[in-house]
Amino acid sequence: MNPRIAVLGCGYWGGNHIRTLKSLGALHAVSDVDPARAERFAAEQGCLALTPDELFARDDVDAVVMALPPQFHADFAIRAVEAGKDVLVEKPIALTVPDAERAVKAARDNGRVFMTGHVLRFHPAFEGLKALVDKGELGEVGYIHSHRLGLGKFHAENDALWDLAPHDLSMILAITGTAPIEVRGEGAAVLNHLSDFAHLHMRFPNGLRGHLFASRLNPYRERRLTVVGTKGMAVFDDVEPQERKLALYRHAVWRDEGQWTSTMNEPTYITLENAMPLTRELEHFIHCIQTREEPRTGAEEALGVLRILTAGTVTHD
Repeated sequence: MNPRIAVLGCGYWGGNHIRTLKSLGALHAVSDVDPARAERFAAEQGCLALTPDELFARDDVDAVVMALPPQFHADFAIRAVEAGKDVLVEKPIALTVPDAERAVKAARDNGRVFMTGHVLRFHPAFEGLKALVDKGELGEVGYIHSHRLGLGKFHAENDALWDLAPHDLSMILAITGTAPIEVRGEGAAVLNHLSDFAHLHMRFPNGLRGHLFASRLNPYRERRLTVVGTKGMAVFDDVEPQERKLALYRHAVWRDEGQWTSTMNEPTYITLENAMPLTRELEHFIHCIQTREEPRTGAEEALGVLRILTAGTVTHD
């Protein structure tokens, strides 16, 4: 049987969770600090509308998906796991590393599943990219860079780095398999005191380098992750149509009589399964609830991403 899952937070992304869980037959209840909003979703989806206090007190709620402003995630996650419920907490799981560590410790102490909403880890294009790396198709990976640019989503608490970078950092950590040993951040605040443009420079133990550029004040959208190896390069471009989202470039670079030379090859586009990342993420959460397996995007990854964000944050007067 499917677990009985409640969604806490009925905003834009919470609404996506609600509709997806309904399609998977796992939606049991919705909750929001605005009771009227929860009632509207409950009426639309044919489920219970609960206050947060009711949600945590009920025995017929097995797990909670939290899509709240991030400053509330840690305390609500602790309440949920102490009430015996598994949790999927949207990114970022907290605004400070100590708060995140409190939530993770509470989940472990209570034997609960703790999963983070790094949804792009479940994108077929990223899974295909990770498979190319794991099979050695790119050779030895030496450099990873990501660009996540666009216009909008101006939050009172989150700057561009905290709002846009977690997904990319999650993917980068999945590829490297280790935390960076050096993080350097740069930022520019244009509208107020929060960075609208953010750069992260990372160095990993094996010499691999990484760079991330995030902007919420850009005239065009860019959603691109590039991995550079000794045998080839691969690009996950989420702005492209499905059939062009994952490109493999078998470029070659070598020395010939003391001179560097190279060949350029047309990209090979990797055939991908046509599946929604959020559906795959929630299917994975349900699987982990049922089997008690550690989630692909579990507590350690969440803490790793948060530590990088903290190290790379630039404050402005």
